[in-house]
Amino acid sequence: MTQTQHLPHRRAVLFTGAALGLVASSPALADERAFASAPQRKISDADWRKMLPPASYGVLRQEDTERPFTSPLLNEHRRGTFVCLGCALPLFKSEWKYDSGTGWPSFFTAIDANLGRKSDFKIVEERTEYHCARCLGHQGHVFNDGPRPTGLRYCNNGVALKFIPA
Repeated sequence: MTQTQHLPHRRAVLFTGAALGLVASSPALADERAFASAPQRKISDADWRKMLPPASYGVLRQEDTERPFTSPLLNEHRRGTFVCLGCALPLFKSEWKYDSGTGWPSFFTAIDANLGRKSDFKIVEERTEYHCARCLGHQGHVFNDGPRPTGLRYCNNGVALKFIPA
């Protein structure tokens, strides 16, 4: 074999290694690994079903979506913190909440270290799903149509959150 016949193989190895390096350094993966030994990761599906209200179980554990304009958190305007209903990990501060008009509680930024992310193709078009990094409970999707300063809209299912007043 000549040296040029080895070149495509070398490029494939280098490309694969670089891609794996990017994935391994992904903030979402790093955040989830930080919580890998959390007791919430050991809770069985049957126990989650017993612990959570039915609508919250559907969203947090089955990635359902609540109906728009049904969450009491849409009208929550006090100072405080929005935490994951499944494990109480802080996800959003109240000053980051805004009325997006979509019918779901929306935030322009999040406590990034407490969220994991993944691609979601459930409606064919790619979206970015985000979830609690500790219990892996589904929260919602993030879009690039939010207000300044981030331009992001974290569109959250209200039944996946609990509000803790300041």
